[in-house]
Amino acid sequence: MKISEQGAASHAQAKSRLTQLAAWIDDRNISFLVTSLGLIVMLLWAGAYKMTAPGAEGIIPLVSNSPLISWHFKLFGPYVGSDLIGLTEWIAAVLFAIGYLKPKAGILGGFVATFMFFTTSTMILTTPGTTRVVHGISYMSFLGLFLFKDVISLGASLYLISYFGRKAILSEDKN
Repeated sequence: MKISEQGAASHAQAKSRLTQLAAWIDDRNISFLVTSLGLIVMLLWAGAYKMTAPGAEGIIPLVSNSPLISWHFKLFGPYVGSDLIGLTEWIAAVLFAIGYLKPKAGILGGFVATFMFFTTSTMILTTPGTTRVVHGISYMSFLGLFLFKDVISLGASLYLISYFGRKAILSEDKN
């Protein structure tokens, strides 16, 4: 049974209103559209901001404390380094957008974004001030929560690799 046939078969079996609603959402690719468009907008917007002086200065503490990418600012400096990070975000966004027509481009965008978001997700552990202790209990600070969105974005990037991968497989099967 092909991937698309599996989905159609399971949707035909949806009996309760809850599962019918889930099938309706799936049939219209709403999760894909919200995830992909949201990630594209976020990457374009964040990439543009990193190409400004305040954007570059804002990520200095994050990049400087990361064993995975601190070399980047040492090599390029914070302003050119931040521009390159922003450009990488734009590249991922554009590849995701091209993926609507050419799924393999979306796969590449997913790998670029996965690498980026994996790197920034580790900054939760390496950046001072990501947690605060309140009455003996450790909580994520605003900075920690800001970085934690990259863990969710990492998952979204992996989901898009999978989605565009299924589309690419289907188009290969047709040829």
